[in-house]
Amino acid sequence: MLKRAQNMAVGFLVSFIGSIPLGYLNLAGLEIYSKSGLDNLILFLFGVVFVETFVIYFTLLFAKRLVENRKLMKIIDFFAVGFMFVLAYLFYANSKQTSGVNDNLNQYLMYSPFVIGVILNCFNFLQLPFWTSWNLYLVNAKFITTEKKLKYYYIAGTLVGVFLGMLSLILILQTVFQKANPFSKYVMPVFIPLFFIILGGIQVFKVYKKYFKSTALEF
Repeated sequence: MLKRAQNMAVGFLVSFIGSIPLGYLNLAGLEIYSKSGLDNLILFLFGVVFVETFVIYFTLLFAKRLVENRKLMKIIDFFAVGFMFVLAYLFYANSKQTSGVNDNLNQYLMYSPFVIGVILNCFNFLQLPFWTSWNLYLVNAKFITTEKKLKYYYIAGTLVGVFLGMLSLILILQTVFQKANPFSKYVMPVFIPLFFIILGGIQVFKVYKKYFKSTALEF
């Protein structure tokens, strides 16, 4: 019983904290919530959690193999660089199309929020190194036990943490934006693109440090 509770508590804590940093899934959830309400946001989060279930399960099973596959890790790292800058451009470009934004958003929301959550989370490749490294660390440090059915308690804790972490952040952000109307008009055209540019820059630095710095020193 103690190991079950520990697995759930550790999984919840890691995933709750990991889902709080602002990312494109949280921004998409914020947009859905602000335009179509809490019910659709819940469906969107269920879609995100659905994909997260498989990601966490398989990274837990194959954590050591994934870490040792340097080619796959390299592809993910380089993809993350391009993906962040593409997101920055898309948010900036959409903010300029003031007359067509609502129409585009309505078309976007014609699909089930659950399906939107599934599709968007399928492109969230950064979760692979995140969960691989965390699962490997937690297992090696013996913070969690994965024998038999115990791993499912850990997975359940992580899924609850992801759901509540994202829900909390989105509700807080919506409250902040509603109270700061003069400020909020700069969110889409300035602050969100800038946020992704900064994330892209950090990822560029990580890629350089990881793959090129040692090579440069040899010369």
